[in-house]
Amino acid sequence: MNLMPLGSLGAVETNGTVTFGLWLPWVSAADGNVVTVKIIHEADQFLQEMPAREFQLVHSVRPPYGDFWSVAVPIAGTPPAVLGSAWGSPGRYVYRYTITNPDVGTLDWIIDPFAREFGVGKQSAFTLGYQPYVWSAGEAQWRTPALADLILYEVNIAEFGDDLDRARGLVAYLADLGINAIEIMPLSNVGSSVDWGYLPIGYFGVDERFGKRSDFQQLVDICHQHGIAVIVDVVYGHAGVDFPYYDAYTRLQYRENPFMGPFAKDYFSNFGKSTDFNREITRDYFYTANHHWLDVYHVDGFRYDCVPNYWDGAMGVGYASLVYETYQLTKANIASGHPYWSRFEGGPGKPLALVQMAEQLEAPEDVLRSSYSNSTWQNGTFGAARAVAQGDRGQLADLGMKLGLFGYPDRETVNGDDIPKTALQYIENHDHERFLCNFGTSNPDEARNPLFAEGDRRRWYLLQPYLICLLMSKGIPMLWQGEEFAENYFLPDLGMGRVSLLRPMRWDFFYDESGRPIVSLVRRLLRIRRQRDHIRQGTYFFFNDWDRYQQFGILLFARYDGARYTLIAINFGDTDRTVPFWFPKAGDYVEELHGGALDLKNVPALQQVWLDIPSHYGRVWTLT
Repeated sequence: MNLMPLGSLGAVETNGTVTFGLWLPWVSAADGNVVTVKIIHEADQFLQEMPAREFQLVHSVRPPYGDFWSVAVPIAGTPPAVLGSAWGSPGRYVYRYTITNPDVGTLDWIIDPFAREFGVGKQSAFTLGYQPYVWSAGEAQWRTPALADLILYEVNIAEFGDDLDRARGLVAYLADLGINAIEIMPLSNVGSSVDWGYLPIGYFGVDERFGKRSDFQQLVDICHQHGIAVIVDVVYGHAGVDFPYYDAYTRLQYRENPFMGPFAKDYFSNFGKSTDFNREITRDYFYTANHHWLDVYHVDGFRYDCVPNYWDGAMGVGYASLVYETYQLTKANIASGHPYWSRFEGGPGKPLALVQMAEQLEAPEDVLRSSYSNSTWQNGTFGAARAVAQGDRGQLADLGMKLGLFGYPDRETVNGDDIPKTALQYIENHDHERFLCNFGTSNPDEARNPLFAEGDRRRWYLLQPYLICLLMSKGIPMLWQGEEFAENYFLPDLGMGRVSLLRPMRWDFFYDESGRPIVSLVRRLLRIRRQRDHIRQGTYFFFNDWDRYQQFGILLFARYDGARYTLIAINFGDTDRTVPFWFPKAGDYVEELHGGALDLKNVPALQQVWLDIPSHYGRVWTLT
């Protein structure tokens, strides 16, 4: 893969002159095509007396993709065409392209595939007089946490804090909660004002719904200052129908497309369009997007959405090639001393800390074994936990196995590259209703619209055993925003109600009688995980015994490494239980959640001890 020359693509300002450039393969001047750019200052765009100014681009042929269109437009200090216009003054301008074709006429409203900024609606943008963000002095010392140390928190900026500016004010809260990484749902430009972001139409910047480029850079900077890595959700297997490489060629009525088309799976085809990684321009485009987010925004890695859409095997040109090339790009930038890329250095003999996380729910184990991905989403634990919550106690054994990630590789060495491997653990994420909904729902809407159903927060205590399991499990635990105070939104499995309805976090839940105990439990569990290396990185052992444990709603597993040992005992039932156990190591065991009288003193090795486990709760005993 090759990096595209972003210095000559999109809208690039030099001393008040803005150069526009884009590749439009198969769209040539020789065939009678004319390409123009329409530009207007953002302050003028809704005023009827202030029309956009239009400039014709010049065609050339540039390797490796062919037809290239460009123009240099002097703007700073030039007089406006209409008295009172803001043209020529600093600030944000919005622009779009048109293509005039002899067969189909003039096609307007074609956005820039290389835009770094976006305006209201489906418009590209640039800032005249833009000043690059100045990173804090401490940014050069930031190091991305090791994979096994990650504690993840998934965020939708629009719901978490409304925009990037408000989200920055919540970073201290996240650090205090105990997480050290956030995964942000797509920031890329989309066509709708309320949208999850999974049908992008622009890939090289932050959607104007959330703020400016510098707003996200500042968020990353502040996160790093608080010890929090930033992972961005990227959508490369499909795009929205207004994505210019689909939109323009569809309206031109071309039989083929130089960028888009079915490649592997063709998910989202009803309301989006797949990208074709058989095309060199497609591969290079998304490789360049990765470099841009790593280099300009200092993100710590990627969560790759819908990997099946561009998974063509371990040796293919799609997903596997992209994560491999991104890994090698990172190594090369570290070796060359490129500023800030040292954040991925793990130390002498340590693997890179770059996070490359697949959403490959169809075969999560396989994507880890056969690609440079170092982590993956997986729905196995989620599914087992939901089955137990819905009353199937027989699934406790399955949950116990899933918490240990049996069948997943821990490490792979490929081409001399040592890559640690693991999977995410979650019981909630943006794709599903809140876990509390498993225990009963109500509907506060007088019209009984099912979109407004809610989980019963009076049953908050039923969440506790699942959170203990989750946050003591093997792998990377992930909380979905608000999970720590029993957020209870319902989410339908299908339909526009999933993505076109904002569900802002109800921060008042943090203080109420249902939220306070859950927040307190999550904080204690995360503190334990941070303090105990063997819980984050050690061996997992599940005590799979139906007669002693599971039939009573009890789940026991251990985390250990050498002399360090922790037993996690969880009771999913309605009744307090006393069960036998044989600790493999003698000594004193501190109960980490509450301690005091719950500590176990002078425990003999391999002799029966009776453990008291309260209902809908658990104990965490660690050898001292």
